[in-house]
Amino acid sequence: MDQLAVHGVQRDGFHHSTVVDDGIRHQRPVCLRHADSVSTLQGMRKGAVMRKWGPLAAICLGSFMLILDTTVVTVALPEMARGLGASLASLQWVVNSYTLVLAVLALSAGAIGDIVGQRRVFVGSVALFAVASLGCALSPNVGVLIGARAVQGIGGAAMMVAAMSLLGANYAGKERGAAFGTWTAVLGGAGAAGPFLGGVLTQWAGWQAIFFLNLPLSVLTLLLTRKYLAEAPKRPAGTRIDFGGMLAFGVGSGAVIYALIQHAWPVFALAAVALTGFVVVERRVKHPMLDLALFRRASFVTVLVVVVASSFVFACLVYVSIWLQTAVHLSPTEAGLALIPLAATSFLASILIGKRLHAVSPGIVLGLGALLAAAGCGLEWMLLDRDSTWLSLLPGLIVTGAGMGIAGPAGSTAILSAVPRDRAGMASGAMATFRQLGQTLGVAVLGLAYAADLGDVFLVTAGLSLVAAVLSCLVLPRNNAGAPSRTRGSSAAAGR
Repeated sequence: MDQLAVHGVQRDGFHHSTVVDDGIRHQRPVCLRHADSVSTLQGMRKGAVMRKWGPLAAICLGSFMLILDTTVVTVALPEMARGLGASLASLQWVVNSYTLVLAVLALSAGAIGDIVGQRRVFVGSVALFAVASLGCALSPNVGVLIGARAVQGIGGAAMMVAAMSLLGANYAGKERGAAFGTWTAVLGGAGAAGPFLGGVLTQWAGWQAIFFLNLPLSVLTLLLTRKYLAEAPKRPAGTRIDFGGMLAFGVGSGAVIYALIQHAWPVFALAAVALTGFVVVERRVKHPMLDLALFRRASFVTVLVVVVASSFVFACLVYVSIWLQTAVHLSPTEAGLALIPLAATSFLASILIGKRLHAVSPGIVLGLGALLAAAGCGLEWMLLDRDSTWLSLLPGLIVTGAGMGIAGPAGSTAILSAVPRDRAGMASGAMATFRQLGQTLGVAVLGLAYAADLGDVFLVTAGLSLVAAVLSCLVLPRNNAGAPSRTRGSSAAAGR
């Protein structure tokens, strides 16, 4: 057995040591001789620090990789085209294959994790992500690269959903809020750092370096996971995997995203048929991958609406980057640096608000975050004109970043609080899926607005964020975030 003492406390004349055994925590009393007590307790205190922050470090490190790989590739595409002899048009799918698979499989990964264990899924997904990253770096042609990126997306989808569930399982109360705040800050930092880091690595070490970087990070993540990460609650024994639902949802959601990316509108017909079949399957099977009864919980639906609105904010940044490079004539690296104020503000807001989440209503926190995002986008709409420079974006980026940093950890905590504990993976998967679908939809919708003016992009995003703010304040519960619902039949939870 793999056992490791992670902290000790003294009570009733004994020192009690907590060990992690196959992902499960146990306590046992330890009697120490006086001569050994000082040095032993010092070691235990160090172990207590790692027990507290080790799970967060493992989860943040893995999440940093998967989010980084959504943006780090963008700057390297021209160099990839030259090195692989491929067209830039074909290389679009180096980006799209990753995000497509990430969105399609997130819900399925969450459902599987609830059954087999989120810790096991997290370990497997990190290992798969590392192998796929190696395949990307060694790809001899663009076809192999696109395929390896799709495999990366499989690992990334499972890793993202398991990470959120494991954070909820390994932390409680004030520590949970701080953990979600730190995790959200890391996600935002990874997304913002991607273009800059991709430019530096591509320029000095070649495009393959952006994938080789994942190998040592994956090894460190696995070591930390093995030592410190405890398992999340599972669904009851005998629960079966819903393969029919996974197939129907995969085809339906994949068709939606493909149609939006390629503007292949007839494909929506296939999506409609597949998603209708998904609903029919979920209503009939005994163990659905997505419990449709969750959509009768107003708090669950409201958080998903806020997630889609925040995804439009991220989609908005795509056109900000294009505007900076075409209208202001900045380089890709300079455009990435111009967006740093948003990332920095989001990071600081996530850290500061995370520590206070346990004592504040999720409706108030989410509403405030969405309201600040709306205000920031409104500022951009008012300040931008034909003579604007990147400095014109600064006030709006700071306010928007603060809103995103506040809403991020609050949304994660709120959606876990809206469902039973054994549905955490299901809720995490739904949130990840709606985030990716919202971002893809946002790029498509905001592209129509950008054809007129960048200001219209901000105006549409501000309106959606304002709607999300009002819904959060009116619908979400007024009590603090607390712990997730413990039973499916909880009347209190069901009415939210």
